[in-house]
Amino acid sequence: MIAAVNELSPVIGTKPACELLGVKRATLYRRRSPQPVRPATPRRPQHRALSEPERAAVLGVLHSERFCDVAPGEVVATLLDEGTYLASERTMYRILAAQGESGERRNQLVHPAHRRPELLATGPHQLWTWDITKLLGPAKWTYYYLYVILDVFSRYAVGWMIAERELAVLAQKLIKESIAKQTVDPNKLTIHADRGSSMTSKPVALLLSDLGVTKSHSRPHVSNDNCYSESQFKTLKYRPDFPDRFGSMQDARAFCLSFFAWYNEDHRHSGIGMMTPAAVHYGRAQELQVRRQTVLSAAYAAHPERFPKGPPRPWKLPTAAWINPPEIRSTTEEVTH
Repeated sequence: MIAAVNELSPVIGTKPACELLGVKRATLYRRRSPQPVRPATPRRPQHRALSEPERAAVLGVLHSERFCDVAPGEVVATLLDEGTYLASERTMYRILAAQGESGERRNQLVHPAHRRPELLATGPHQLWTWDITKLLGPAKWTYYYLYVILDVFSRYAVGWMIAERELAVLAQKLIKESIAKQTVDPNKLTIHADRGSSMTSKPVALLLSDLGVTKSHSRPHVSNDNCYSESQFKTLKYRPDFPDRFGSMQDARAFCLSFFAWYNEDHRHSGIGMMTPAAVHYGRAQELQVRRQTVLSAAYAAHPERFPKGPPRPWKLPTAAWINPPEIRSTTEEVTH
């Protein structure tokens, strides 16, 4: 903007140019003749400042075994109770900052880093994930709780239920019935969940242990570790017929009955080659893939000019589904001579 004023000033004058472009003349003149940078003036020592021996004494107390992990405020309070005053809390912080020691001094428990779950499924009935979401009831502060178990590889909802409360006993019952209904070998199954109270409860943990199922949990506050369940809940709640509230438990069950029938049998999922979850879950995907290729090949033979990139191919079928695939690390080591 200053450059535009400088170009326009010789034509109409400085004041009209500044008014036209909305630039203050003081700013323009200051930019045209910048003031030289003045060297910083060193601060004069305050007559109230501690002497070097006094600063050393304070630092020695803060470094002592008694106070090495105590905050300066506690040090000042403790010494005052003993009839001693060395310096204010703020002065102690300044002395520590000058030594580069202004970080956390207290001896605190450090929580261990939670392991990043890395889970792989190469077919159905290998990896399930489950979660609970709230559905608004007829009145304020009333909810119905939807439990859903999802097969990660096929995205098939292998079990669901609606209850008036979130209880570990109900989750335990749903998991047990879903395993029996799907005739799954529990020893080859891993069930993943977040760290909600029902997911980490003792009844669920004992059930999985008794059945021989491997359990897995998300890291605290990391929703991406249970992304398949979160995505499925979004599909549910973004349906055009999803109501703001359900009038009763029967209404919620009726809606979910219709939704899960559509989701499993009719919904084409982009993550599984635009197949339905049921087609992948029950092994019909390969047959459908052959049919799709036959139709595309016939379309190409009839009008090859409409496919400039060559014969079309259907969407690729999934070969694996990951929860947090391993990070690719370079194995090349630099060799120095």
